[in-house]
Amino acid sequence: MLTQTSESQSKLNSLDVLNILKEGNKRFVSNSLISRELLTQVRETSTGQFPIAVVISCIDSRVPTELIFDQGIGDVFCIRVAGNVISKDVLGSVEFACKIAGVKLIVVMGHTSCGAVKGACNDVELGNLTGLLNKIKPAISIVSNREEVVDKSRFVDEVAFENVQISLNTILSDSPIVNDLVKNNKVKCAKGMYSVETGEVELNLL
Repeated sequence: MLTQTSESQSKLNSLDVLNILKEGNKRFVSNSLISRELLTQVRETSTGQFPIAVVISCIDSRVPTELIFDQGIGDVFCIRVAGNVISKDVLGSVEFACKIAGVKLIVVMGHTSCGAVKGACNDVELGNLTGLLNKIKPAISIVSNREEVVDKSRFVDEVAFENVQISLNTILSDSPIVNDLVKNNKVKCAKGMYSVETGEVELNLL
């Protein structure tokens, strides 16, 4: 697998990038990762980077972004924060990735058995973590107010999934720069859910 260049990046559209990530996850799950010369990629990216996607995911140590999508150095921007919540700093990073660095796809990815979501569901309060978990509370309300009863064993994962949608909505509503790129079909958004049980990512365009 070659290191991404300005030329290779420019030839890809958002759907191409989505498929690259999906295929990479299939390789991860089947334990058939591409053999990469990582030090060669270090040298090749030393004078510039041309990533194809920006992925906002949780800090959970079981969800290493590049590994689960089988990507190399210089391929993706990774923004990791507990509960994959959105802040102004995250928005600024996404704006840089899209407007300046030329990525074609924004992915917000939650995961099963998310500790941050569990904390929000249990009303955990701890220093600055309290404010972070409060950003997940709207997703709890959505799931709690559904007409159909959600099984207790699935509640946390359902909240995590709704939280991904809320994070994407926040990016589009709070960043006119990203919103404009999406409206002009220069960038697309996708929502993902990673299974800590199987290693599989369910990834779909918004």
